[in-house]
Amino acid sequence: MDPQLIVNGIALGSIIALGAVGLTLTYGILRLSNFAHGDYMTFGAFIAWMLNKSPIPVLNNIWVSMVVGIFATVGVALLAEALLWKRMRRVRATATTLVIISIGLALFLRNGILLFFGGDAKRYNLPVSEAIDLFGIKIKFYNLVVLGLAIVAIAGLHFLLQNTKIGKAMRAVADDIDLARVTGINVEEVVLWTWIIAASLTGLGGQMYGLVTNVRPDMGWFLIMPMFAAVTLGGIGNPYGAIAGAFIIGIAQEVSVPIVGSQYKLAIALILMVLTLLFRPQGLFKGTA
Repeated sequence: MDPQLIVNGIALGSIIALGAVGLTLTYGILRLSNFAHGDYMTFGAFIAWMLNKSPIPVLNNIWVSMVVGIFATVGVALLAEALLWKRMRRVRATATTLVIISIGLALFLRNGILLFFGGDAKRYNLPVSEAIDLFGIKIKFYNLVVLGLAIVAIAGLHFLLQNTKIGKAMRAVADDIDLARVTGINVEEVVLWTWIIAASLTGLGGQMYGLVTNVRPDMGWFLIMPMFAAVTLGGIGNPYGAIAGAFIIGIAQEVSVPIVGSQYKLAIALILMVLTLLFRPQGLFKGTA
């Protein structure tokens, strides 16, 4: 097994992990399978690219543009919550209805990005950095940056879920929303925080993808399958399981390239998801489904 492919898989798994955590949080708390999640990643990545190309000195700093892109992604998620999801909860829409609406939202975002930014692949304006040679393995500098950002984001999420009032409320709502409401938890506030956290992680994940490769209007479409596979593999509704599943999916996809080719590596995510549903539908870890 080529160690270089494993290193590439860890970087890809870091990106998938942040999107998968956001996806599993929205399902665990809102019972929403959001197919627009990948396009939230695309939106965050393109906002960062637009600002990174700005002539304004402050905004064209990649780190500043990424932070603003995350806030923009949160804004889109909260707007969708106000216009769509809150109303759907009020009328007790079925799961099928929610899925159809999320697909429509995904198409709306994707085509809006295509209309505004065009269909060409974009690249961030980043300084050229030499790959680091570690025991004969060439590790790209921005792969290390991506891994570092993922570790910081995951550590922050862990602290929030385990040690803050809103984190404990989110876990309570995920376990039993009716019981949480009876005990005095403000469920609507939990919903808003869920979107803020999920969209922040998702926007960052899309930008991390831009650090290691190009950003394209359809990139969210190609990332949504690995994200759903990671969520399924780790246990639906379990954020820690989603992280573990994401790294398994990322490494498996990259390691499979010499066998199936790069154009078919997405099929590995689909195969792993199908096998999980067939033989261990609860996932590797206990979820909320």
